[in-house]
Amino acid sequence: MSSESLNVIALISGGKDSFFNLLHCIRHGHRIIALANLFPAADGTDDHAADVQFIDPAEQPVSAAAEDGKAIEEDLNSFMYQTVGHEVIPLYAAATGLPLYRMPIRGAALHHERDYDYTSQEQKDAADKAEETESMLLLLKAIKARHPEANALCSGAILSTYQRTRVESVALRLGLTPLAYLWKYPVLPSPANEATDDAQLLRDMAAAGLDARIIKVASAGLDQGHLWQRVSSVEGVNRVKSALRKFGAAEGAALGEGGEFETLVVDGPSWLFKKKISVPEEGRRVVNEGGGSTWLMLRGAQLQDKHTDADDAATPDFSIRVPDLLDSRFQTVLDTVLSTRPIENGEREASGNLKPRMTLGNTLSTTPEGGDDFLRWSVLADPSTDRTSIEAEMQSVVSQIGGRLSSSSLDAAQITNTTIILRDMADFPRINAEYGKLFRRPNPPSRVTISCGDLLPPGYNVMVFLTIPKSGANTSRNGLHVQSRSYWAPANIGPYSQAIDVAVSAKAEYTGLRAIYIAGQIPLIPSSMALPPQSDINAEMQIVLSLQHLWRIGLEMKVQLWTSGVAYFSRSSSADEMKHKATASGLAWKLAHGSPDDDEDDENDVDIWDLKYNYQHMTLASDQQKDRARLPDWSVFTLRQQNEPESCIPPFFAAEVEELPRQATVEWHAHVGLSQIEEGSVEIIYHPETTSSCWRAWHVFVRTSKATLVYTTLARVSSLDHDIVSWDALQQELAASYKSAVRVLGLAPPALNATPHLAYAEVGSVTALWPEVGDAGPSVPFATIPCHTIWSAKGERIKCVAMYKATLGLQTKD
Repeated sequence: MSSESLNVIALISGGKDSFFNLLHCIRHGHRIIALANLFPAADGTDDHAADVQFIDPAEQPVSAAAEDGKAIEEDLNSFMYQTVGHEVIPLYAAATGLPLYRMPIRGAALHHERDYDYTSQEQKDAADKAEETESMLLLLKAIKARHPEANALCSGAILSTYQRTRVESVALRLGLTPLAYLWKYPVLPSPANEATDDAQLLRDMAAAGLDARIIKVASAGLDQGHLWQRVSSVEGVNRVKSALRKFGAAEGAALGEGGEFETLVVDGPSWLFKKKISVPEEGRRVVNEGGGSTWLMLRGAQLQDKHTDADDAATPDFSIRVPDLLDSRFQTVLDTVLSTRPIENGEREASGNLKPRMTLGNTLSTTPEGGDDFLRWSVLADPSTDRTSIEAEMQSVVSQIGGRLSSSSLDAAQITNTTIILRDMADFPRINAEYGKLFRRPNPPSRVTISCGDLLPPGYNVMVFLTIPKSGANTSRNGLHVQSRSYWAPANIGPYSQAIDVAVSAKAEYTGLRAIYIAGQIPLIPSSMALPPQSDINAEMQIVLSLQHLWRIGLEMKVQLWTSGVAYFSRSSSADEMKHKATASGLAWKLAHGSPDDDEDDENDVDIWDLKYNYQHMTLASDQQKDRARLPDWSVFTLRQQNEPESCIPPFFAAEVEELPRQATVEWHAHVGLSQIEEGSVEIIYHPETTSSCWRAWHVFVRTSKATLVYTTLARVSSLDHDIVSWDALQQELAASYKSAVRVLGLAPPALNATPHLAYAEVGSVTALWPEVGDAGPSVPFATIPCHTIWSAKGERIKCVAMYKATLGLQTKD
């Protein structure tokens, strides 16, 4: 049950998904206050004269076809809205007892981009504003005028980013919380002790008593014989899957997500449907549209009484299955973390202890840091700013970012990721409002937000670090910005995306790799956006839940490998408590990576005989097997490393800061995810020692045909409790250790000016972390996150962690 009850406007098309999402809203304690529907305008209708129609549930219902005096003879085939079956929609008011508001669809789909940019609409003149998405805005404005208590909007998005982003755009402009509980439903946990089924959603609909009939088919696997079949039934599911399998169906096909079929709901559980809808056989006329598309025109639909017990009609029951919070993989991680003793000092590092050896086959030389075509900026307010006002301080930061962008011929829409560090997390809403002014386009950069309290430079309350491709770099950009509540992962409502995916270039030449920057993940329950309830296992639960969020987003973005990871923790009551959290999160990181045997188990789910002789697996099953995302994708490692799986775990550490958003215990941050990696092209090299026994180094090598990228993580272990050095001296140690680590690998030394692109420092172990530079204020030459403590995966105290990125190229011969 959600922590708050929302007043929901339910967008309905008549189809199964919008109604099933409505049932989930009620299941979570929300109140449906109105139904909303957009339908195709009849020929000759003056769009600008069309008013919103109100259908009172207490009045005798009349079908749209009867009202118009004629039926519309063709399906609108809207990009956005289901329109087939619209004749029956007026009956839903009386059937459910909910008020229904309808309006004709105005215009057409003028903007076919996956992500909807409504700001472009504002820039067009009135004659060019006939975008069909905006019809929804007009309808919902009218409903809000009648129901000012409305504060949420639900829709049936499952896999369509096109539809989800448009609904979210309209909802958020009107101050409505988007609810899309079915989002990514096919990848959510199946019922306990049942095999994974890509049509589980239909089976859950059947169990809930939803009666959804197929009224349109548009697939070579489905034909006229499937029309009016009840797809929300065991028999209907099996028949649809069998038909689609013959032709090799894509992901979501069994649910009709690719337009394979459309449905009409005629009945549902008695606590929603007081009456059911009946359409006589003679009123179901088949329309052959051509191109394999066939649909039903419906006439004579009527309401019929239902004979149900009073108890059945009273309240929602548990037939509406809510997927488990953790899937089987991460439930196993949690169980193991809870049952395992904290790792004692002296045990082997989770990332392995291989001898430093690697066969590259060519002589390589490093390019200067920054040769990867990215700019990295550290921004504080101008020293002359009134820093007693957090708004003024953030305005100064935003102004400086804008100035740097302008002078570099760049745009804020190109920023890939940011890290915001606050003195006081309570200031977050106010800085967020100013920060958001930078971004007016879809898919703003991913973001990590933490509070470091008094560890920030004295007198400053906010620091921003950001990464942006250099002007002219080949960095085609994709984003994932889900702003709806679901069961999948937390919504990101605000100026940050779950993930940004850009091409990796070196000297403006595309390497073939893509880098994915994922927002920091805190352990919110996605369906309610609340933290898990307090319990004896709360810390471990938060660690594993937020790690699952990271993994789900990574899989969606096709990440094959993380370069490194950190778990931020809010201030602990003692060093022992923080050590426990560090070792628990280190173990969770290791277990989440699994081993190559996990992939072999998945492949063995389908027998070799089936793949060769059974048509059910020769088409649909084999395609899905081939395309299934894996994280990590063990095939990218060399065979030697696959045989030593612990050596393939990227470096991890835990950082204790002051506070995290929403008072969470943990926030996971994977520094870079990589995709489009070739098989056998990755090797992770671990050095237990570099220049001294205090330093350790990890190198993640990724080879491409253009260059080899090396992501290096250096960590300095604290040998003494009071081992204090100056930050300047520590930077000199870093430079020497980086040079030594590279030489050990047999590579030419890096450029003398090579600096880390990100560092973490234990403030109690360093002095002069923020030296003043005259009137310019504190010197922050590279992104530096001040921490109370830093810990390894096995519970060692760490003084400093630094991350480098270098691009290695083939050395040319004279």
